[in-house]
Amino acid sequence: MRAPSPLIPIAVTVAGLASFSVMDGVMKAASIAVGPYSAMFWRNLFGVLVMTPIWALGRRRTGGRWLPTMPVLRLHAVRSATAGVMAGLFFYGTIYTPLAEAMALSFIAPLIALFLAAAFLGERIERRAYFGSVLALAGVGAIAAGKFGGHYSPAAVRGMGAILTSAVLYAINLVLQRRQAQLAGPDEIAFFQNLFIVLLFAPGAWWLAPVPPPHAALLLVSGAILAVVSLMLIGWAYARAEAQVLVPLEYTAFIWAALVGWLLFAEPVTLRTLAGVALIVTGCLVAISARAPRADAAQPNPA
Repeated sequence: MRAPSPLIPIAVTVAGLASFSVMDGVMKAASIAVGPYSAMFWRNLFGVLVMTPIWALGRRRTGGRWLPTMPVLRLHAVRSATAGVMAGLFFYGTIYTPLAEAMALSFIAPLIALFLAAAFLGERIERRAYFGSVLALAGVGAIAAGKFGGHYSPAAVRGMGAILTSAVLYAINLVLQRRQAQLAGPDEIAFFQNLFIVLLFAPGAWWLAPVPPPHAALLLVSGAILAVVSLMLIGWAYARAEAQVLVPLEYTAFIWAALVGWLLFAEPVTLRTLAGVALIVTGCLVAISARAPRADAAQPNPA
């Protein structure tokens, strides 16, 4: 039987990352307006409202289980907790850091995730995949070199520290994402992730997440829809290709982040930034080509 082409999961992952990057920009604006804790709680609550009819319709159409098995439910809970803390730290950091800079700092995550995938998923890291990731990281370094040379306020330093911590959690999230996608469908992943993050942030919501004003609520609803679209697209793709095929694509998120930062927050894109982007894209192509002929190693999710 001929192996399925990896190009479709790759294209779907890129689309999901683009949606995620636009969501980052929307959530940066929402976090500035109402604070990162409130933004996370309300975005995911709106996400639950968006996903509930989609989840229910999918269960009725397929006759699937309304509740996953306990091992899968635990996996949903662990990934949701990881993703919730990760996202909260990232949005806190973007209040004090330009979106493109924040994305550049977060790009230590795919490199960590490649090694985690080898350790916990049994995936073999080929030399070209490693080289491609390092090349892409060099592009991030070229961009960061022009941005991190000046004096930073204590708030900016805390913001960068939050983003770096978020990046470590994001690497763990990427590996959990691959395992989760092998066991659950995209609608199940999106529904339970929004639900568990709401439960995670609910204890402090009475004090830290008052009802947002209309303009912030519109941002948060938009962020919820974009997050759901991204979760479902990436969940679908990770069920059909190995983590090390798709993880290097995380670097393309910088392109979208730079564009969103420029359009929404007037954050400039310099020649140094463009040169770094060229390295990032080249590194992604090298890393992807390393695994493209063996994409049949991942079996499609039957859900």
